[in-house]
Amino acid sequence: MKKSSFAALILGTISCIFFAMGMCMTMVAEWNAFKPGIAVGCVGLVFALITVFVWRKMEHKAPIQIDGKAVGTIFLGIIGALAFGIGMCFVMVWGNLIPGIIVGFAGILLLICLVPICRGLK
Repeated sequence: MKKSSFAALILGTISCIFFAMGMCMTMVAEWNAFKPGIAVGCVGLVFALITVFVWRKMEHKAPIQIDGKAVGTIFLGIIGALAFGIGMCFVMVWGNLIPGIIVGFAGILLLICLVPICRGLK
């Protein structure tokens, strides 16, 4: 395993643990830790950004170019992930099965649309 892959593995694992713990803290009402959960989740997101920058630096990759396509792709990914998560909340937290399935399915479709945008069709 290359050093860059190992570093990305460790940093990505730390990022996922912090993010998942933060989301659990916000969603489990018995813990009564909504605001600290948001802070812990944000720490996970910061570690995710650090992971990307460290991995790209270790692989001697060029900096990420910000253009209209990149912004649109990121926006589509965020909207798709939020729709998918809201659909899961509808079902698991709020007990609304049918609206949750519809919103979650819409999120899945938006996330599937990312594949041809990022990879292209051949």
